[in-house]
Amino acid sequence: MEHIDVAVIGAGVTGLASARAIAQAGRSVCVLERHPRPGMDTSTHNSGVIHAGLYYPAGTLKARLCVEGRERMYEFSARYNVAHVRSGKLVVAHDETEVHELEALKKRGEGNGVAGLAIVDRAFIVAREPAVSAEVALWSPDSGIVNAEEYVKALLGTGADAGVIFLPGTKVVGADRRGDGMVLTTERETILATVVVNAAGLYADEVSRLLGGEAFTIYPCRGEYAEFTPAKRSLVRALVYPLPHASGHGLGVHLVRTTGGQVWLGPTVRYQDRKDDYENDREPLESFAAAARRLIDGVTVDDLRLSGSGIRAKLHPPSESFADFLIRRDRENPFVVQASGIDSPGLTSSLAIGDLVADLVEESLR
Repeated sequence: MEHIDVAVIGAGVTGLASARAIAQAGRSVCVLERHPRPGMDTSTHNSGVIHAGLYYPAGTLKARLCVEGRERMYEFSARYNVAHVRSGKLVVAHDETEVHELEALKKRGEGNGVAGLAIVDRAFIVAREPAVSAEVALWSPDSGIVNAEEYVKALLGTGADAGVIFLPGTKVVGADRRGDGMVLTTERETILATVVVNAAGLYADEVSRLLGGEAFTIYPCRGEYAEFTPAKRSLVRALVYPLPHASGHGLGVHLVRTTGGQVWLGPTVRYQDRKDDYENDREPLESFAAAARRLIDGVTVDDLRLSGSGIRAKLHPPSESFADFLIRRDRENPFVVQASGIDSPGLTSSLAIGDLVADLVEESLR
């Protein structure tokens, strides 16, 4: 039986960033991933936006780790040649009520430590995004975009350099608690880990049960995308957002110009039962065109084509509007650290999450 200080279950950005930070602290660590490659679920099925920290209630992990993680993301991406752009973002308003909501969003962001936010007029909007049909917007200069797949590869590579052992195609099928840690059984081997980090994303609730950890529920919430045809990509230069959903379930169907030059429109919001259903009953293009016309006049279905989809790992049901990240030492099993319920802004926050998880692991190992 192999013996290791820390086993991380899940090789999305949360698991990879956590393993990297743990290894840099001098601990032996392996990452167990059921897929053949890292980051195949939520980590690479998202908008790839680097969030500034506007949206999250003050004092929450989402607010703090987003602001910390944002600058870490820019520094990491520059150092390891991950494609990214600090493009800035416009959040647009269409009437007086929405202008008041923009002002409230600005105040929330400033309370979270986001600098440079400004309410801007039509002239500013036209200079940044000439096609956008809005009179007033909130400008967020530190928002940006990153190539999520390149970021996953960089986390994997720098983690390996620090000593992380990556075990792809390795699903945990059993777990037993002993006096000195957790015995994890995979389809090929048995591993004794003094601490186990649950970074299993959409399956974190099932993994927690397997580990004898605390009970919670992950609610899969699908988000779908369309994209502009090549002839229409010039309509969007960077990031354009509506105000977030009043329900709290998403940030609204927005426009993203990727590092590769594509322009995505999305994501939608749909709670569903399955954690692996990306394609059944896809939204029609007309619904995307209608959402696009809230941002740019005159968009038709001929300007769009269906694109990918992703599934958020939410910790709250559709009847509730917010749940914070679940990052703490488990309350039932002293050998488990939870890094669960990591929906947006999980990508932006990932390096900061990794540091927090590594600190919790050190507490557990003392």
